[in-house]
Amino acid sequence: MDQHLSDRLLGDWTEIIQSEINKPYFQTLKQFVDRAYEQTTVYPQREDIWNAFVYTKFQDVKCVILGQDPYHGPNQAHGLSFSVQDGVRFPPSLRNIFQELRDDIGCDTPKSGNLEKWATQGVLLLNTSLTVEAGKAGSHRKQGWEQFTDSIIERLGSREKPIVFILWGNDAKKKMKWIGEQHTVLTSVHPSPLSAHRGFFGSKPFSQVNKQLKEWGESSIDWCIG
Repeated sequence: MDQHLSDRLLGDWTEIIQSEINKPYFQTLKQFVDRAYEQTTVYPQREDIWNAFVYTKFQDVKCVILGQDPYHGPNQAHGLSFSVQDGVRFPPSLRNIFQELRDDIGCDTPKSGNLEKWATQGVLLLNTSLTVEAGKAGSHRKQGWEQFTDSIIERLGSREKPIVFILWGNDAKKKMKWIGEQHTVLTSVHPSPLSAHRGFFGSKPFSQVNKQLKEWGESSIDWCIG
């Protein structure tokens, strides 16, 4: 895990993440993850674990969309929450996100579910856990990833320059305690088919983000993927 971290991690996240890597809990987590990759099928690929930080620098974060654990089907997850690789069928939650995107700001449903375009504009697409065993949702929870991502949210939440946090579902909402008052927090139920009709549809998160960014004097996000 460290090899891919040192090879691929860019710029201003380095100090933040290295400070966590040196803690005992992360060394235990590393042993668990390394063993899992050796003994089972794990998603995403090792080289993609850190992609959220590769594509979005700390200083460039304008918005955070917090997911749970990566997709656990073949060729889906690639280190960005809710995003799938090009050519992969949209999982139900992502399909609902694109429906709300269309209803909110009129974006056509994209051909690809790859959200790299969002990430490169300052949208940190962060999962609560960064790895998962194939076919077993939640299988790498409570191994240390939550403590690691708590530390990331805490660092972002204490940053002076404000951020819009999008917290969908109860797991994401648990991170609110790390977010300072200078930021804006948008919450709703999760976009999963199990809950989307109870308040995700019609919540208009994308237009709300851009409205807030404009009020802060920041450039808006081009959410339409094409």
